[in-house]
Amino acid sequence: MARQLRPEGLDFVRTTPVRFSFAREISAAPGAVFHALAEDVPGWAAWFSAITSARSTDDGAGREIRLRGGVHASETVLASKEPDVYAYRVDVMNAPGVRAMVEEWRLTPAGTGTRVRWTVAADGPAAFRLLLRVARPGMGQAFRNAVTALERRLAAQGRS
Repeated sequence: MARQLRPEGLDFVRTTPVRFSFAREISAAPGAVFHALAEDVPGWAAWFSAITSARSTDDGAGREIRLRGGVHASETVLASKEPDVYAYRVDVMNAPGVRAMVEEWRLTPAGTGTRVRWTVAADGPAAFRLLLRVARPGMGQAFRNAVTALERRLAAQGRS
């Protein structure tokens, strides 16, 4: 059953005790990466393997995401500042234990490419926090695979 999560702002990324950041440099320019994150929301399913479908809602102010395993979420975009940051808050989710969640994508020029940093900030009961810590290596691998797939996708589109 889907549940309403606690609404947090962008500062939650820096204040929550449970937060993970993963970073990697890719050859695509920050503008191209930003476009893939913020403007081509349905395209996420093509490069982030955990996502089975994604769509913008409310004229880009929100997102509906479906993940492998049957998890689905409704999100509010908190920041969409080209080419630096794209962030969203999970408002409704059917995964148990989550009380609040915000994800932030920071893009920094790196030579002719981009340093992509994904930060996941979450809150929940002790068991949830422990599970999230155990899942950290898998989340890191999912991030690396996703960013590699995004880099290939952008190159194939001529957007690198």
